[in-house]
Amino acid sequence: MFRLTLALLLVLTISPAATLAKPDTARSRGLVDVHSHAIVPVFRDYVNAHGAAQEETFPLPLWEVERHLAFMDKMGIETSVLTLPAPLPSYGDREKSREIVRKANRAFHDIRARYPGRFLFCASLPLPDAEGALEEARYALEELRADGIRLATNSRGLYLGDPALDPVMRYLDSVHAVVILHPHRPEPVNAATTLATPLAVYEYPAETTRAIVNMLAHDAFRRFPNIRYVVPHCGSFLPLALPRIKSLLPALAQRGLFPDVDLETSLKQLYFDLAGAPTPEVVQTLLSITSPDHLLYGTDYPYVPDRALEKIPAGLGQTLEEAGMEKDRVFFGNARELFAGSRAAQK
Repeated sequence: MFRLTLALLLVLTISPAATLAKPDTARSRGLVDVHSHAIVPVFRDYVNAHGAAQEETFPLPLWEVERHLAFMDKMGIETSVLTLPAPLPSYGDREKSREIVRKANRAFHDIRARYPGRFLFCASLPLPDAEGALEEARYALEELRADGIRLATNSRGLYLGDPALDPVMRYLDSVHAVVILHPHRPEPVNAATTLATPLAVYEYPAETTRAIVNMLAHDAFRRFPNIRYVVPHCGSFLPLALPRIKSLLPALAQRGLFPDVDLETSLKQLYFDLAGAPTPEVVQTLLSITSPDHLLYGTDYPYVPDRALEKIPAGLGQTLEEAGMEKDRVFFGNARELFAGSRAAQK
């Protein structure tokens, strides 16, 4: 058990649709990376202007589309799904935040258009401004034809599952959106705990787990059953947390402390990217809460050094084969099916 828990901790510290090439093209067997970031200039400049480049205890890395494409070609990645990284571009000026997010989403749209088949994008929302987020979600999905939406685990303390987000979630449910989740600095947080330990070591996996549990506590999966979520970093701590919730659920529900949720049905809405260190132990543990058709390849580029990422596909492929899984499904097939129903695919 110690070795299994240690493996889970290690994985968490390292931390498409119409534009996908058709199955009979030369790149049809290329990898699909569902976890990659683009630090576009409008975002970087705004974050830097607020002295927030280290807000997530890790500096914003350099990103250029040409370098990203070169990395993809070297790795055999056909398509990468782009999202903004943390932190949130929200510093008290609601209108400015809306403007920056809108410009960033347009930049992502332009990148996808410039390199057809190579990139998809999941649009950001100007949360915790729920009204602005609903407006931007409509614009991104209906005008920009974004392939999905990217949501933070918490937006300046507003956690997923909070009723304040219901209008946004109701709209995303109505369009059967794909939502990529990403951990952010928890709020509130004891600053002393992050001085020696960057957020990626512990708080990020805890954040992702906390957000999913909060969604369960607010019965969000039953109320919004058409949203499909991509959970990062090999499921974070969920393979450990969910069995405990299941064991406690009868007592909690009886006392009105937790809704009597259907965990198995809720889990069907979750897909899991394998960004990090998908060791055999971690993959097997993740399969205790999901099925092979819900596993997705991811890199976390450009936050992980290229040389580390280059080693992962061979090892992951061996792990999948030894577990009797069809590795092509994990490397690209599942992602293709997941994003096939996106707004961009329907244009």
